[in-house]
Amino acid sequence: MPTVSRLRTGMGGVWHFVKIVGPITLGLCGLVLVIAWLAGAFEEKIEPGEHDVSVRRMAEGPAGEVHEVFKEYEEEALGTLKAADRTAVSSRVMARIDEMLVSADDVVEAGQTLARLEKDDFRARLNQAQESLTAATAKQTEARTSFQRIERLRDNNAATQSQFDTAKAAIDVAEADVRRAQQAVIEAETMLSFTEISAPRAGRIVDRLAEPGDMALPGQPLLTLYDPGSLRLEVPVREALALKLEPGAEVVVHIDALDRDFTGKVAQRVPQAEAASRSFLVKVDLPAADGLFEGMFGRLKIPVGTRRHLCLPTAAIREIGQLQFVDVIRPDDTLERRFIKTGRQGIPGKIEVLSGVEAGERVMLHDESDVHSLDIHTPTPDLESNKENEEDVQP
Repeated sequence: MPTVSRLRTGMGGVWHFVKIVGPITLGLCGLVLVIAWLAGAFEEKIEPGEHDVSVRRMAEGPAGEVHEVFKEYEEEALGTLKAADRTAVSSRVMARIDEMLVSADDVVEAGQTLARLEKDDFRARLNQAQESLTAATAKQTEARTSFQRIERLRDNNAATQSQFDTAKAAIDVAEADVRRAQQAVIEAETMLSFTEISAPRAGRIVDRLAEPGDMALPGQPLLTLYDPGSLRLEVPVREALALKLEPGAEVVVHIDALDRDFTGKVAQRVPQAEAASRSFLVKVDLPAADGLFEGMFGRLKIPVGTRRHLCLPTAAIREIGQLQFVDVIRPDDTLERRFIKTGRQGIPGKIEVLSGVEAGERVMLHDESDVHSLDIHTPTPDLESNKENEEDVQP
């Protein structure tokens, strides 16, 4: 019985081992089979070797040539129009605004009245100053009369020297009071004149910052104006290009809003580079012109040098979706299809090509009546007709 019991125990351990390890082994085998299937182990292989391919040949038709072009090119720096002569008009006295005579976009002349302030307080001060002047003048007259009387008495030994000196001092004090009163009148008149705010120069009103009834404070802007003839483009230019722009040099500025080029002169190159952008601020004076306003966007065109690029006829380009290609004619009149990348449009019928061809190579031209965009699945009649001229078949 002990032997039978041990045998049963051994068989149970083997069955337990098979029960655990069996599924794992089957899973690994299945995984290996899947990997082999994905790797193509059960597919038929193509033996390596040489295969005959045909070459498409050039049929009778027009051909073009890839030209090498050297062209002066320029870089653009973006900036903003600003006025060199810009003025903030403010009051020189504190008073309530009575009238605002101009609005934004008005063109004003130098000396034109822009606003009026309340004048009652300043008229009262002027009246007080004038009354003080009248009183000072009367005292001056009295002092002179008294001095003349004392002077006659002294000549007749009827007045003492002390009385004469006192009368002379009274005249000096009276004359000083008159001069002080005159200055007070001038000051009151000046303050009254400040209640009418005039344009310091001719220009265009940019903004109106106050309205009638507001309190005008000394130094607080009421209006902003600028001289339209002083507009200039202020543009940050990278260091390498800014150093080539000397003051007085003529440059071209393009204003996008007007779609127009202007010839300007470099007025100033601020002698300090911006550390963050590594650029200098360049200021370009522009001629006065209708349609130019402060704050408009402009492009400064900076000549950089000569650039070489390739140019080919647009009639040679075919497209499949977003891909472009041309048929290059080899020296033996066979055709080679190459994908290209185009750049800017040149003269009519020509376009810049960035890659895919070399200077001097010939390309096959297509009729303009042909479909320019080809369907990748459906061959066009143009491609079908070319097959008649092919001696072999090219994959």
